[in-house]
Formats: sequence, structure tokens, C-alpha cells
Amino acid sequence: MQDILIVVDMQNDFIDGALGTKEAVAIVPNAREKIQQFNGTVLFTRDTHGPNYLQTQEGRNLPVEHCIKGTEGWQICLELDALRKTEPIDKVTFGSAELGFKLAEMNAEEPIGSITLIGLCTDICVISNAMIVKAFLPEVPVRVDASCCAGVTPESHENALAAMKCCQIEII
Repeated sequence: MQDILIVVDMQNDFIDGALGTKEAVAIVPNAREKIQQFNGTVLFTRDTHGPNYLQTQEGRNLPVEHCIKGTEGWQICLELDALRKTEPIDKVTFGSAELGFKLAEMNAEEPIGSITLIGLCTDICVISNAMIVKAFLPEVPVRVDASCCAGVTPESHENALAAMKCCQIEII
């Protein structure tokens, strides 16, 4: 059985860039330690937008350009990127169907024992991807390490953790 760690959108724009927060900066050392100590496969996702971001539905609702492909803000922070062993899964929206399909394929090849998610933002992309993972692999235990996540606000972080707990996602 294999265990999977998903590192969600630990990109410069979400840490200390266009949409960064002090809470996001604070979790980087926890995320680094989690990745270094994890005994299993580590996958990274990367929020990816084009130059037309402001014309998209997301851009109209959140008119802050961020994670534009090829920019410094789009890059995974250097400290964590140095630990990455596989290509990131680029995603154009909050949740990644590609991630769900990839995990289902991996599970078919070798059963997955557990899937843990960490990253940014708890209340947008972490919860979206946790729900996708749960939908694709309902019998695999899904966990979120709260000490390695940060939300848009501390309150929305806590709300997202509570919502995931209601959906049988273990909060550690």
C-alpha cells in the first residue's frame, strides 16, 4: 500500500505575493518538514492562469492577477520546490479533476492506504481538492494537516476545516 501527500498550490503569489498572508508564510516550515518526513509519494498542484485571467469568471470575482503561468508568482516557493520529485499538476481552477483521475489510476496500480493534503488556501483550493479526492476514492482515508494549511483568513480556514470534517475528511 502506498500513501500520498498532496501539496496544494504552495506558490509565491499565495505565500508572500499578490494574495499572500502572514499565515501562509508561517506554514512554509511546517510544510517543508511534512514533505521531508513523508514516507510515500508527494504530488504538487500549481494554480495556473493565463494573461486573460481578469476576463475569466474567477478573475471577475477575484480581480487580482495571480499565478500567471511563467511568472515568479506562479512558481512553487523555492524551499518546497527543491523537495519536489515529480512534475506539478497544473490546474486552471480551484479543484483538479486531473488530480482525481491520476489518483484513481495510481490506486488501480497499487492500492492507496491514505491521502493527506496540505497547502493553500484551506478555504478554496485545499477543500476543493479534498472533496475531489473523496469523490474519486471514497474508501481511501483522506486527511488534511491543519498545521500545514492557511486560509484567506483565520476564520475561513477554521470554517473550511469544519466543513471537511463533516464530509469525513480527518483533520490532523
